[in-house]
Order: sequence, then structure tokens, then C-alpha cells
Amino acid sequence: MFTGIITDVGQIRLVERSGDTRVVIETAYDTSAVAMGASIACAGVCLTVVDKGEGWFAADVSDETLRCTAVGDWQAGKSINLERSLKLGDEMGGHIVTGHVDCVGVIAALTPENDSLTMDITVPKDFGHLLVAKGSAAINGTSLTVNTVQDSIEGTTLSINLIPHTQSVTSFHTVSLGERVNVEFDILARYVARLQDTAFKG
Repeated sequence: MFTGIITDVGQIRLVERSGDTRVVIETAYDTSAVAMGASIACAGVCLTVVDKGEGWFAADVSDETLRCTAVGDWQAGKSINLERSLKLGDEMGGHIVTGHVDCVGVIAALTPENDSLTMDITVPKDFGHLLVAKGSAAINGTSLTVNTVQDSIEGTTLSINLIPHTQSVTSFHTVSLGERVNVEFDILARYVARLQDTAFKG
């Protein structure tokens, strides 16, 4: 479990596709304190540490994860948000994030607003009911507040405001128009949606 508060911006060192895909990620974490088998959210995807060394760790990515996320877009040199798993007693600065990506969104607009940046992300319309204005969503693992939600035939677009601090401590200072991002909706919204579906069918 995670909170969506990014604690390091790592960099992809290597992507090796042979059987499952193995990614090697450079990090500022003290990897001597990271256990083998530990979970780290990498751009919002919960991955398991399978190898490590000073300043880096490796994780294996299944075909299912590649299908459901934007990990397949990763290449050497790409910056990604990192967060180690939550410990009992840690501050909940963001919201509950599981590291299980719901869908891939596409950055539809990047608009400067004074020192901030408004980022519009379009997700498949089937997920639109999981979004609400002033609610939360994890974008590439970062807990962010949804400003507005706009439904259309093509999909649902959520608008996010990135303040200067968020841009400086995450990988969002490197994003570009049309880039694919990992989206995880608020787990409470998912449970409510499931309960409503079950009630209507029952």
C-alpha cells in the first residue's frame, strides 16, 4: 500500500525483454535498506524488487502488467516516480494507493497557469464514473486532486493542477503532450461503483 507521495524520481537504466520484461531502475534510495521482495511503486505500478545493487534495483514485469499499464513505453533514460511501501505509523499525506493501475490515460493538454501547470488527461469512457471533481486520483503514482471532469463520446477528461513543488519533486516536469500515463482511481470510488452495480443487478 502507498500514499501517492513521491519520495524519489528514478531513471530507467535498462529494459530487457526476454520472457518476462526486466527493468533496472537507478534510485537515490539506500538500497541496502531495501529488502529483496520489497514492493516499490514505479510510476504508480507496484513492482517487486528481484535484484539490487548500490543505487539501483531491478523488477520483473509480466505481460499482464504491460497490457494494463504504460510500462511498455519505458526506455533507458526515462524518469519515473518512485515510492516505497507504506509502514504502519507513516503519515498519510496523499490518499490510499494500491499500486494496481486501472487504466492508461493520455495527456490531452498542458496549459501553463501562472507558475502552475494544468494537465488534462483523457481516460476510456468506461472509467468516467470513477471520477469526481475535487476527488483524488493517482497519476503515475502521484496523489493528485481532480479539478474538473468532462465526459464525451471519445472518453472522460480529468483536469489536474500541478503546482511548482509537485513539478519539481516528480517526473511531471518531463511529461509531453500525447504521453501515456498510469491512472489509478480512488479505491473508495471503485468499491462504491461495485456496490451500485451489484445493487442494480440484484
